[in-house]
Amino acid sequence: MHVFWLVSMVLPQAALACGLDSASDVSGGWLTGQLTALQGRKDLQLTVACVDGRRRKALCGTRDDVTYHILPETGALPRLLREARPDLVHLWGTEYAAASALLEAAREQNIPALVGIQGVMQDCAAHLCDGVPEAYRHSTPLDRALDRLIPGVQLDKLQANFNALAQSEAALLGKARHVTGRTAFDRRAVAALAPGAHYYPCNETLRPLFYQGPLWHPRNFGRAPVLLLSQGNYPLKNLHTVLQALPAILERWPDARLRIAGWPPLDKGPLLRPLVDRLFPYQRYCRRLAARLGASGHIRYTGPLDAAAMRQAYLDADLFLLPSLSENSPNSLGEAMLLGLPCVASAAGGIPDMLTDGVEGRLYGAALDSDALARTVTEVLTRPDGGAALGLAARTRALATHDPTTNAAALWGIYETIVREETP
Repeated sequence: MHVFWLVSMVLPQAALACGLDSASDVSGGWLTGQLTALQGRKDLQLTVACVDGRRRKALCGTRDDVTYHILPETGALPRLLREARPDLVHLWGTEYAAASALLEAAREQNIPALVGIQGVMQDCAAHLCDGVPEAYRHSTPLDRALDRLIPGVQLDKLQANFNALAQSEAALLGKARHVTGRTAFDRRAVAALAPGAHYYPCNETLRPLFYQGPLWHPRNFGRAPVLLLSQGNYPLKNLHTVLQALPAILERWPDARLRIAGWPPLDKGPLLRPLVDRLFPYQRYCRRLAARLGASGHIRYTGPLDAAAMRQAYLDADLFLLPSLSENSPNSLGEAMLLGLPCVASAAGGIPDMLTDGVEGRLYGAALDSDALARTVTEVLTRPDGGAALGLAARTRALATHDPTTNAAALWGIYETIVREETP
């Protein structure tokens, strides 16, 4: 069987196959993991394509018997599909323009298509800026003029972009006949947006590095527990609620530290700070909030981390935090669970499908409830075992959820079912 994948980013395997210097594995771990798990099948031929507008010309290469295409624009997709002549198209993600273009091309060429839902953009758009004061959510004419000169992240512009992505996702799902997902949360979204589609459950396989090597173990952190947050660059990841929870945590552990994997807020010195603040209002809000709460000295941004560095960051932490306002099946939570790190997460979206409260970790109710977050963090950190039993149960659950062999077999079975049903 020949399956044509469309992915929303340049995978490290694609970069290497096409001779690019940049082969980062900072994101897209679920794609890398599933690709690695499927490559051993001798009855499967894979072609993987992505659209990268930064490229001036199309690139093509082969690595480990997989053909990769990096395209500068979506217009090349119909021709590429005609040349490849696959038995099935698998669209990873629903909201980006290339997915819609390829779905249309597949319909015109009578090729069955499977749509893989990743996040649920409708929910993401609805909760993007929850808890952020109105003053930071609306740009002024001066802000917009500066943003045209030096692009930043104005929250009203970001909200408009998320709204547009949610509309694109709804339009694409409305045309889909076959959809794969993982959680009760995304299944409800598919039932609403694609009521006529067949839904196929299939869990994600994560980056290979997280299935091997040393596991997390508790340490005697004394007055200085380390809390790890995998992302804090935009409001949906809810750094602001973590900051509001910090004073109560610091009262118990005065030297506690919060590490955030991602870019730190830009600071070009006092002369340019007003300009940077205008360009990045969410970072401005978080910086001011941390200063007002007396927590600034307890926060460190690590910068973007590749798989090896992210793995070590989990091992160096005492607790993983996932306070997101909306998630489907976050890879960061799965990776932390695979390593046996105790986790505290909001009960948003599909998170409760990954982790049972009190068994494999702790969930707190409303994502914006900083008091509940602080209480839950305290409850885990004060356990006699430092949360080790939760972490061990989390690893057992994650090994089943993210088992590469099981998930590859499930996806292959989905492919076979669709091709069999759709072939005249």
